[in-house]
Amino acid sequence: MIRPKTTVAACLAGVSALVLGACGSQHLQVAEKPGTPIHSGAVLFNERCSGCHTLTPAAARGSTPAGEVKDKERTDGPNLDFRRENVESVLFAIRNGGFSGAIMPANIVVGEQAKQVAEFVAKYAGSKAQAAQGGTTP
Repeated sequence: MIRPKTTVAACLAGVSALVLGACGSQHLQVAEKPGTPIHSGAVLFNERCSGCHTLTPAAARGSTPAGEVKDKERTDGPNLDFRRENVESVLFAIRNGGFSGAIMPANIVVGEQAKQVAEFVAKYAGSKAQAAQGGTTP
């Protein structure tokens, strides 16, 4: 015999899991479906990189806004909305702690996760630079 209180508690737990599972990805602006490598890369970028880098499709706002030099911090990473990257350069930066080795921790993601982040960044980085030059966005 199923007790009504047990059923209600189980339903509430399920709803809570769905709501909490959506946290962190609700503001992502990627066309790919959850669970795909590019979407997973966006989630990882948001979790691991958004403290220092800006990339709008990942809901990441870590860089100082353009023109706000007085607010720039040592930990500000490149604003990837305006900087185009390819998979190889992103993997290099991940493995080596950026290009200068000054701030970014090396191997902040590794293995398949590093590849997912690199593919996501390569697909979406530079979208505002392209738009400013009259190009199309991804």
